[in-house]
Amino acid sequence: MINIELPQADYILTRKRNPEDTSEAAIAREYGFTDYHKIPRDKPGVFLFYDAQDRLLFVGKARKLRMRIRKHFEDNVSDIKNHRDDVHKIVVLVVDNPMERDIYETYIINTFEAKYNTDKAFFRS
Repeated sequence: MINIELPQADYILTRKRNPEDTSEAAIAREYGFTDYHKIPRDKPGVFLFYDAQDRLLFVGKARKLRMRIRKHFEDNVSDIKNHRDDVHKIVVLVVDNPMERDIYETYIINTFEAKYNTDKAFFRS
């Protein structure tokens, strides 16, 4: 059996109910993730979206975390476009190695059964 140890979360963002942020980023203004600016612009890694009951909704990876997470809240082709309001918490793991990012993403999707990941899912709910 392969033993994969996940790194500690580098950033955890929780939705604020009545955000006072007036920034241009919809993720802060419309969805209440006012700490979004703390995610580094040019760092790669893996991100996890959770609902209010702490159920894993979606896992993704990116070469530039902040930009990729933002796209999920602004893009019309995002896998979670119809479920953005369900996202209550965002967990970010900074992972430099691209192979490790792929391994962590696939491992997390299948071990914790991410609800909206279908491409790399080997489980079926």
